[in-house]
Amino acid sequence: MNLIDAAEDTATAGRLVDLVRAAQAGDTMAMAELLDVLTPYVSRLCGPIALDDGADAAQEALIKILTGIGQLREPAALFGWARAITIREAIRMARKARRAAPAELEDVPAPGDPQLASDVRDVLRRLAPHHRAILVLRDLEGLDEQTVSDMLAVSTGTAKSRLHRARRRFRQEWDR
Repeated sequence: MNLIDAAEDTATAGRLVDLVRAAQAGDTMAMAELLDVLTPYVSRLCGPIALDDGADAAQEALIKILTGIGQLREPAALFGWARAITIREAIRMARKARRAAPAELEDVPAPGDPQLASDVRDVLRRLAPHHRAILVLRDLEGLDEQTVSDMLAVSTGTAKSRLHRARRRFRQEWDR
């Protein structure tokens, strides 16, 4: 997702760049506006990965994003930078919880059929956090393998094999 697409409903890309620069300079109003822009995006990423702890993971990710905003060198890369922090935090929270059967996934998109959405949520509950993470990044976010491997700090080959195993595991659980 590029900055223009992400900013379509909330502000222009130029306005977001200005907000980032103002936040980096310590403007608390700009930080509050950035928080309003980033919260839905961060929450949508954390929910399917951290499950019950999705809200906590989102909060921790937002804290890391806002406290580290000064480290962002290119303001136009805000959403990619925030996504990397968010995914790491969601995976950390999911691993910390060590759940075998996590809670409801309310944020997984459901095209049309409510029963299908319920079935998909049920299957995702049974997957390991690293499998949920790679499925969210590749299949929901639509990121390429190189980007996913960079975000998860693994080689491209590892990302490919992990995605293959996650999809295979999803199919196995779906057929149960």
